Amino acid sequence: MILRTLTEQLSLADQLSLEDLAEIVDQGFKTVICNRPDEEGEPHLNSAEAAQALAAAGIEFHYLPVNGAAITDLDVAEHKALLNQAQGPVLTYCRTGTRCAKLWALGSDAPADELIQQVANTGLNIEDIRDRLNG
Repeated sequence: MILRTLTEQLSLADQLSLEDLAEIVDQGFKTVICNRPDEEGEPHLNSAEAAQALAAAGIEFHYLPVNGAAITDLDVAEHKALLNQAQGPVLTYCRTGTRCAKLWALGSDAPADELIQQVANTGLNIEDIRDRLNG
């Protein structure tokens, strides 16, 4: 698992495994949001397994599957609502962390250049959605 701190209350990660959950607990996350559909790509930890393991550790879990190649305005609104109501710190994850970064940026009112740079500081690139930011 690669953890990337985006803000004081929000971190991004690539695909989680059961072995990663102890680190999530140790890092003090209170909420985890999965943006990767269970049926996407190679076999990976599914949302039901993650929800069960995280609930046992006292961490809230939300499953909001999003197609990374076709993020909708509804996806952005739902993700933003989850972030606004979640107890932090929050960890969002998908296959690489990029779609989570895009969801966050698309839900923000900050200028596009600032959002793109903030995400770039984590090692991810969201330049391809520049036209949608603040648009």
